[in-house]
Parts: sequence; C-alpha cells; structure tokens
Amino acid sequence: MTMLAWSTRRNFTIGLLGLAALPAACGGPPKVEAWRDRTCGCCGGWVEHLWAEGFKVEDKVVDAVGPHRRALGTPPDLISCHAGKVGRYALEGHVPAAAIRRLLRGEPAEVAGLSVPAMPVGVPGMEMSGAEPSAYEVVAFGHDGTWSPWMRFRGLEAV
Repeated sequence: MTMLAWSTRRNFTIGLLGLAALPAACGGPPKVEAWRDRTCGCCGGWVEHLWAEGFKVEDKVVDAVGPHRRALGTPPDLISCHAGKVGRYALEGHVPAAAIRRLLRGEPAEVAGLSVPAMPVGVPGMEMSGAEPSAYEVVAFGHDGTWSPWMRFRGLEAV
C-alpha cells in the first residue's frame, strides 16, 4: 500500500468516526423532564407537543406536582398545571417548543425559567376544535421571582 492510499484511508476513517460522534458532541435533542398529575389530559398534550417538536421528554406522572415546582423555584403567581425542566431552566405550564428553543439558544443567566401562567385556548395541549386560539404571553422569571414578557403567541404561532 502506498503512503498516499494509507493516508487517504486513515483520513476517511477519522472522518467517519467524527461523524459518528457528532450527535453526542452536539448534545442530541434537548431533554425535558416533565412532572404532571395523572388525571390531567392537557398536560399529556403538552408532552406530545414537545415530542413532536423533537424534544426528548422524560414524562413523570406524579401524585403531587407542588414539590417539584418548589424545587425548581417557580414563583407561586406563575403556577399553571404541570412543571418541567430543560437544562438548568424551569418550565411551568404550556410553554411552546419555540419559546424553549429561544431560551436554549440564548442561555440567559438572569432567567430561571419560563411560564404560561394560565391555560389559554390554543396553547400546546389546550387546542379546542372550532375555537379560535387565544393570544398569550410566555413570561421569563428570574431567580428573585420577578418576571417579564418573553414571547407572545396566538396558539402555536409567535406574534
């Protein structure tokens, strides 16, 4: 075997190994831990939304969501119906995948989490056949409990 053939084969092999390692190096799909009450159907709809959007979801059906919210530091005035965590960020309620992706792209240090503090018609898991989706805000909350608007949506569409 010539030196050129060996070098080409070696480079090709190294390239293949690099491609195989690429998903691990990129971290793969974002992982969301979700805690929800076993009797709530809309929470399951939110989990399905995240799966459909390419997130890896660890769906934890629990008897009480409150302890998880407290551990995540979710302010009481922003509570909705289920809790979640993505990376170091808390999620509360029906936060759309687009808002989570924006959070993960920017990784703002001052943000502790995102919340949709109510259950508007049209949020992921609260779609209602024949009903016009509501306009609503996803809010970002800080470690000190203060919050501010993050993104505005009508249904799943950012506006």
